[in-house]
Amino acid sequence: MVSGAFVAGLASPAMAQNSVAEQASEDEGNNTIIVTARRREERLIDVPISISAVTGEQLEQQGVLELTQVAQQVPNITLEVSRGTNTTLTAFIRGVGQQDPVAGFEAGVGVYVDDVYLNRPQAAVLDVYDVERIEVLRGPQGTLYGRNTIGGAIKYVTARLPDETSVSVRGTVGNYDQADLIVTASTPITDELRIGASGARLSRGGFGDNLTLGTENYNKDVWAGRGTIEYDSGPVFVRLSGDYVKDDSEARQGSRLIPGLLTGAPVLDDVFDTRAGLNVVDQEVEAYGGALNVAIELSDTITLKSITGYREDKSTTPIDFDSLPSGDLDVPAIYENDQFSQELQILYEGDRLSGVVGAYYLDASAFTAFDVLLENTGALISLPGLNAQTLGDVDTETWSVFGDFTYDLTDTVSISVGGRYTNDKRTSRVLRTTFIGGFSDLFIPNSPAIAIATTSDFLGSETFTDFNPRASISWQPNADHNVYFTYSQGFKGGGFDPRGQTTAAPDLDGDGDIDFDDQFQFLRFAPETVDSFELGYKASLLDNRLNISIAGFVSQYDDVQIPGSVGVDSNNDGINDSFIGITSNAASADINGIEFEGNALVGEDFAGDGSRFSVNWSLGVIDASFNEFIDAFGNDVADQRVFQNTPDITAHMGFNLGIPAASGMVDFFGVLSLRSDASQFETPNPFLDQDGFVLADASIVYSDDDDRFSIGAHVKNIFDKEYIVAGYNFVAGGTPPGTPFVPTLGLEGTLTGFYGDPRRFYITGEFNF
Repeated sequence: MVSGAFVAGLASPAMAQNSVAEQASEDEGNNTIIVTARRREERLIDVPISISAVTGEQLEQQGVLELTQVAQQVPNITLEVSRGTNTTLTAFIRGVGQQDPVAGFEAGVGVYVDDVYLNRPQAAVLDVYDVERIEVLRGPQGTLYGRNTIGGAIKYVTARLPDETSVSVRGTVGNYDQADLIVTASTPITDELRIGASGARLSRGGFGDNLTLGTENYNKDVWAGRGTIEYDSGPVFVRLSGDYVKDDSEARQGSRLIPGLLTGAPVLDDVFDTRAGLNVVDQEVEAYGGALNVAIELSDTITLKSITGYREDKSTTPIDFDSLPSGDLDVPAIYENDQFSQELQILYEGDRLSGVVGAYYLDASAFTAFDVLLENTGALISLPGLNAQTLGDVDTETWSVFGDFTYDLTDTVSISVGGRYTNDKRTSRVLRTTFIGGFSDLFIPNSPAIAIATTSDFLGSETFTDFNPRASISWQPNADHNVYFTYSQGFKGGGFDPRGQTTAAPDLDGDGDIDFDDQFQFLRFAPETVDSFELGYKASLLDNRLNISIAGFVSQYDDVQIPGSVGVDSNNDGINDSFIGITSNAASADINGIEFEGNALVGEDFAGDGSRFSVNWSLGVIDASFNEFIDAFGNDVADQRVFQNTPDITAHMGFNLGIPAASGMVDFFGVLSLRSDASQFETPNPFLDQDGFVLADASIVYSDDDDRFSIGAHVKNIFDKEYIVAGYNFVAGGTPPGTPFVPTLGLEGTLTGFYGDPRRFYITGEFNF
């Protein structure tokens, strides 16, 4: 999926705070939330899993526009737009994730759209509209969901089509010339057959400017559409959906944090401005796909479910690492991904035994190509237009079988056991070529660039297999309390470094000859695993006016895959003229923490019938530390390394005050979210690492009693906090203050940052017909 704009039918109005459900609803009599997090209907309180969700209605009322904003209300999670992109997602849950988008690295957090797993992070920054809910499952998943995800799962759930003909028009206008329009329509054809379609135009001016090219920086220019056909006869449900997204936003370039070391170019005053000059390719993202979901009730106790998905995306992006007009470190890139997946499930629901068995298959390919132009370095060493090109082509074929069952030992005690066997086959081609004369003909037709050396020409394949168990025990002394203990294991397959350089391989087997076996082992990295133990308590108190969930977890993270890039001196002249990838299973770690979520209805009917005041909160505290971390020189530097994108504390506090007014309801929303200090990479960097900060958001929304229209005003980042979400670092030195910076690749010194959104305000209006 691309740019992430997924469109569906009208959003469900169900509220599901602190729930993750495949089909959630509320019993009007006692406000009980019913979920199917374990592929069967259960009350939220009965589920022994750490889960959070926000409904489509909540997202609309709070003015949430894209997936990354959901992280402000979920503990121990990081969701950010990846450096140098508009739509690529960096996701971490409980310290486990992956921020490198290059083909060959698998995500640590799985993103699902209507149960279809997105194999690549490109286009996974999903725009939020006409969505039923977004769910977050924390900890290893695999015995219940299609793809084995080691850190957790994020589920983007679109709504089923309504039973009656409907049309919805939603518009948004705001600062930075924001202008969005979303139109959704659906109608029944027969009692059993419904069709629906949506279209979206999402646009916004830039937060800053590219002072070299005269374009906008951090703008948005998206078109999206989706169509859905549903058939529902009772025992048979079929849903066929397709979507298309085109993102023509300008390239998002970084802000230099230090002056140019060669030209002396000063640091700009506005962090959203840039001097990046790379423009040999446009920033473009295009994606489309389809899904077929089928559920057949074979009997009162057995249901067969099939999930078929296909997705394809292509993007080009000009990444100007140094953010200066010259080609000191310029990287135009191409990403092409496609995938086919098929999942089959058999669900059983008996009196005391219930569960699911399933099989999953994924056939995916990921192609990445990029030039690395080192124009200044090339001129210095008499190699004009020095360019190090990398092509990576990775095929993944994986299949797995899984199962998870729960048995009620007594009326108050139940046990669950599950397991998953995974077979991952990874085939990688890595081709690295050195050119002189500038960019290659991948980016400039009839380029004069001449290939002068091939530094990698690798084709390798390996199959990684593993069995991962899960078990839990739950004690419910009564219907309003649940104490549970869960063990689960996560697995992420290995692969080959897509930036690896075979000519840099040492004689690993000591036979006196550097051959394919040495190159294979040099580029290869093994699978990683997480063993997670969780003790939790869920309660519904005060006649369901207060709901809380508390969990403590201990995780053992082994054979941690650590991707890295280092500058290299290929001709021994003392100047780094390229960079290579070095990925290894360098580390083992302990990740321990607690999470506390809740919501409370504080008062109701105090200012007229229907008035209400509620609060909600979350708190995540995590202690993630490496026990061992072996660097490229064989030294254990665990005491000098930290977990990236994993703040020790994440928290939020929100409120909703609803007051009846003029045949409707006025809702006031406020949210404060806190993130403590966080590092961008495993090696701390005082210039890129972000100190702790708080964001404040507020909304006021009026909705009529018939749900025919609503209008709202929203302010995000009220105090205009400036904070870094990603960056590049190819310099040494700088600390302690006064120490000169030394470039490790290029001559200008690349130390650039990318920032979260500034203060934004916008007005939304929705009309339903």
